Amino acid sequence: MKGARGNQDGGGPGDPGGPAAGALPDPLADPLLDGVELRHLRGFLAVAEERSFTHAAARLRTGQPTLTRAVRALETALGVRLLDRTTRRVALTDAGRRLHADLAPLLPRLTAALRSPAGPALLRLGFTALLPAACRALIDRFEAATGAGVRLVRRDTPLAGLETGESDVAVVRGPVPADAGLRTALLHHEPRVAAVPRTAGPGALARRRVLDWAELAELPLVVNTVTGTTRPELWPAGRRPRLTCTADNVDEWLEAVAAGHGIGVAPEPVAARHPHPGIRYVRLKNAPPVPVHLALPARDAHPLAARFLAQAAPPRP
Repeated sequence: MKGARGNQDGGGPGDPGGPAAGALPDPLADPLLDGVELRHLRGFLAVAEERSFTHAAARLRTGQPTLTRAVRALETALGVRLLDRTTRRVALTDAGRRLHADLAPLLPRLTAALRSPAGPALLRLGFTALLPAACRALIDRFEAATGAGVRLVRRDTPLAGLETGESDVAVVRGPVPADAGLRTALLHHEPRVAAVPRTAGPGALARRRVLDWAELAELPLVVNTVTGTTRPELWPAGRRPRLTCTADNVDEWLEAVAAGHGIGVAPEPVAARHPHPGIRYVRLKNAPPVPVHLALPARDAHPLAARFLAQAAPPRP
């Protein structure tokens, strides 16, 4: 009867809810794991191999105080001294040597395991008419730091595909709407140039070398309303150019200007990347520059998007 009652209480070897006789303890349930983080192990391994907190911090691209705290947290969690520290040197204790010998082959295998579930990670970088030259260096640094790839995605939408989920991080020119729900980092500012029709349109503007921003208030304006960065509202109220034609993308905008429907205004890189036989680009003075941001969704962003953003500048809400 005792045996029967014991089985009913869940204590017998045949009970699926209780441990079988002679079963080994679950290693994932070991409370020791609760106090150990991967950054602690990486920090210890770097110091053990460099024999220097200064060199190890440089290798991990972190601050020395942060690294020191990580190693101390590991020692506290394990309850042993792993390193003997003096003002002149760092040496491994016996426990430190044993841990280093076990960890050295394990961490590379762990890295490989974490990367393998879905294959190489891929981040989609959205842009509109052109990708800033500065992004090339950002992509190189990001790929070197993460091992992930970057896929370039052109989308002629106001936020370069972020609003439709077609990009994970995007280049956004012009002011970012406050209600867009984005985190941003400023890349740089781009000067503006005027796009003037060569054979039609107002006056002899195509022969000018420089135009003043204020002069444009008297001229008809062609605007790309989807991805463009120049609207009549940029000029003072009461002295704004007349909007004569709109376009949905940069190609329509170019053809409208070339046809003489008005002048256009665009970021300076457009002149180099989008030449047109019917258009001459003229330098502008006193024109407000165009801010260029990297942006990502403030919520539910791609796990690597923030790391790409950090290559440019610390993100701001």
